Amino acid sequence: MKKKFKCEVDCADCAAKMEDAIKKIDGVIDARVNFLTQKFTLEAEDDRFDEIVQLAVKACKKVEPDCVITVS
Repeated sequence: MKKKFKCEVDCADCAAKMEDAIKKIDGVIDARVNFLTQKFTLEAEDDRFDEIVQLAVKACKKVEPDCVITVS
């Protein structure tokens, strides 16, 4: 499954670090954090997608505690 989320991130360097952290999560196929568009795209296993989204949000918070990812 592939889905896009709104993601408020302060700088391109933080976006790159967040992307790297997300890609290390088991079950993630691909991830993109775009600083310019403020979008987070996640492609992950269908059967664990919701769980992986939550793990990705936690990983992003470790990199940048101020980031906001809107999961709806």
